[in-house]
This record gives sequence, structure tokens and C-alpha cells, in this order.
Amino acid sequence: MLPRACLFTLGVLSAFVVAGFLWFADQVASAQTPADPHGDAIVVLTGGAQRINGAIALLEEGRAERLLITGVNPATTEGQIATAVSAQKTIFDCCVDIDREALDTIENARQTRYWASDRGFHRLIIVTSAYHMPRTLAELKRELPDQELIPFPVMHENLKLANWYSDGAAMKVMVREYVKYALARLRLSLEESAPTRELIRLAQVHRHD
Repeated sequence: MLPRACLFTLGVLSAFVVAGFLWFADQVASAQTPADPHGDAIVVLTGGAQRINGAIALLEEGRAERLLITGVNPATTEGQIATAVSAQKTIFDCCVDIDREALDTIENARQTRYWASDRGFHRLIIVTSAYHMPRTLAELKRELPDQELIPFPVMHENLKLANWYSDGAAMKVMVREYVKYALARLRLSLEESAPTRELIRLAQVHRHD
């Protein structure tokens, strides 16, 4: 039988995890798109046609002057994307940039930083799925601490996120994304700690020696 101290600690940790999940689920379920978003540019993370459709619509409405689609498969052409989302190829020719380097959300954020810094963008409309938005913003805020990020969450029609507790598919997505979000927050916290920063600095110095 576990000592009382261990049981108490496990109880506290369990309560912390449950409270964190409920907070995360509430953030996702209650997510709303801004009424009148405007920015220097739009960034959409790939993961479904609905995301890109939403970003293209914002661009066509004049909400920003340029769009970055990050995380595109290297074999996918601009024409194929335009056809998939029923968009005019001309808008890709004038106003859309494609990032084919990023393989995950961490790299999406890094590529966004490169792109925004090169072009001098400071106010970005971020388009991704509602359940993916908390983790996306956490990664982007680390890479772009001085830029203003305007979340534009996309709701998927086949996921009942508003009533996630009564839908098996939505529950599965919520739990999976919360685990990813929690791990991302833990990693980011460790990276920001003084000892970790010093280890990173020493590793970079050693690499240049």
C-alpha cells in the first residue's frame, strides 16, 4: 500500500491534470473568430482544406496583404492547392508564399518567424484548427515574442467540439491535443529556464570552437 504522502501527491497531480484539461477543453469549445480581423499578414498551418479555405477568404477580403501557408508537402504544387480549395491561381501568384520545410508545429513557428522577419510583418492573423490553436500560439509566442498574434480558429464540421464530452471522436481529439499542448508547454518552460539557456549557450559556443 502506498504511503499517505504518495497518495496525496498523486491526488494533487491528478487534480492538476484534470483541471488543466478542463481549462484547455473550455478554451477550444468556446473559441470564436474575431469579428473584424486585420493584420499585416496571414499565416495558416496545413492540416485540412478548411484551414486554407479560411485563410484564403481572409486574404480575398483584404484582411491582410500576404499569406503564408506553412507545412506544405514538398510534392504539392500551388496549382494543386488552389484546385483543392477552389481558389483562383492568380491569388497564389500575387499574394501567397508556400513553406515546404516545416514538418511539425515547432517548425511551423520557426518558419513563420523567418518569413515575418524577412518581410517586416508585426501583426499576424493565425489560422488553424480550434483544437490546434493553443499549442500553435504557445510555439509562435516563443519564436515571435514581439509580434501581435490574432487567432482565427477554424471549427471542423465533423467534430462536435462544443459538446466534446458527449462525442467520442471529439473527446479523442481533445485528449490527444491536450497531451501535445501540455508537453509543448513543459518543453518551452524548460527551454526558458536559466540552467537550460546556459547549456544551450555552452553547446553553441562549443560547436563554433
